[in-house]
Amino acid sequence: MRQRVEPSWRKWYKTRRWQKLRWSVLVRDLFTCQRCGKIEADTSQLVADHKRAHRGDEALFWEDGNLQCLCKQCHDRDKQREEKRGW
Repeated sequence: MRQRVEPSWRKWYKTRRWQKLRWSVLVRDLFTCQRCGKIEADTSQLVADHKRAHRGDEALFWEDGNLQCLCKQCHDRDKQREEKRGW
């Protein structure tokens, strides 16, 4: 069986720095999905989404202006579909 090799930037999501940045984005955006407008109290259902895919670019990854709050449904369905299409 082949093992999948994770990109090195994946580890950034596990850092305390990312957790603080994610929280600041959710608070800044008032726990509101920037696509559908849903307000979500359960923060496990919110994603700090990169507006422009960082593709491992560290500066773009950490740039708070490149982040937006999305509900999990908008992120996992719509945003992922757009990224696969290259939008």
